[in-house]
Amino acid sequence: MTIAVDFDGTIVEHRYPEIGREIPFATDTLKMLIKEGHRLILWSVREGKLLDEAVEWCRERGVEFYAVNKDYPEESGDDKNYSRKIKVGMFIDDRNVGGLPDWGIIYKMVTEKKSYRDILLEELGKEEYDAKPKRKWFPW
Repeated sequence: MTIAVDFDGTIVEHRYPEIGREIPFATDTLKMLIKEGHRLILWSVREGKLLDEAVEWCRERGVEFYAVNKDYPEESGDDKNYSRKIKVGMFIDDRNVGGLPDWGIIYKMVTEKKSYRDILLEELGKEEYDAKPKRKWFPW
């Protein structure tokens, strides 16, 4: 699977433009995913020197990305058909609805091809989840 991974707030704590401390197990999980054949794309708002620093920070910890801020290594923005929207199977980003799950759950989602909801239901127990009344949030 091709997976886009954010840097600030996902791999490291938010300290932009500085590089924050590593979020526990982030680089270990990324290395395992790479070893298992997944293509990881660093997908970051960082550019120029700040982006180079983030890539080097990851490289020093053994995380080599398939591409950085593009679909594949050879892609350039010069192509008239170039689209900034990347084509991936999954985004790992702290700005997800519901925030960033811990890296153990992220690994399980990728390797077992399960949704966050499915994993939570397994851990919580489906019977317990179904027993709770559904609260309607919409006005109609």
